[in-house]
Amino acid sequence: MPLRSPDLKASMNSASIAALALAMSTDAFAAAVGKGAALQRVQFKEALRTGLIFGVIECLTPLIGWALGTVAAPYVSAWDHWIAFVLLVVLGLKMVREGLSAPEAEEAKPESHSFWLLAITGFATSIDAMAVGVGLAFIDANIWVIASAIGLATLTMGTIGVMVGRGIGTVVGKRAELLGGAVLIVIGSLILYEHLTKAVGGSA
Repeated sequence: MPLRSPDLKASMNSASIAALALAMSTDAFAAAVGKGAALQRVQFKEALRTGLIFGVIECLTPLIGWALGTVAAPYVSAWDHWIAFVLLVVLGLKMVREGLSAPEAEEAKPESHSFWLLAITGFATSIDAMAVGVGLAFIDANIWVIASAIGLATLTMGTIGVMVGRGIGTVVGKRAELLGGAVLIVIGSLILYEHLTKAVGGSA
């Protein structure tokens, strides 16, 4: 007997995975823009280093969340779609709220960022991905593909964020969080809609 609901398989197609990966990478993009803006001089090597650290962490955290969620999946299979919906919408609203908040005051510009500072920042921006991983444990989704997509998107967005951060500051990062939050809400709503639609069709 499968642990995850087979009727939700279509809800995580390639387009949904790509949108989810992009949404998950916006937190890292916003942070990377801030890191780029805080540097005296931005080099591609530093940008790629930041993107790689963010990407690896962002790839691992949904796997951890999925593993935790899988343990609980057999006990909540009757309402798994609601769990995925609530988690994604709550996370989306959180990102929208943070995107609407005022930018923090600019700090003194360092010469470079240490590994541990970047790692801590990457972990802080990946908490949402861990929670999403928990939600994905309750639907029929390939967590390995999704985690890899999130990691790759974060690597790319993190690298770009550092490169452009020096020029555009933190405002674009905030707008990216707004977009990412909206995408999460839409994905969560689609998962619930498709499940309820199939449930009604099956009972007709």
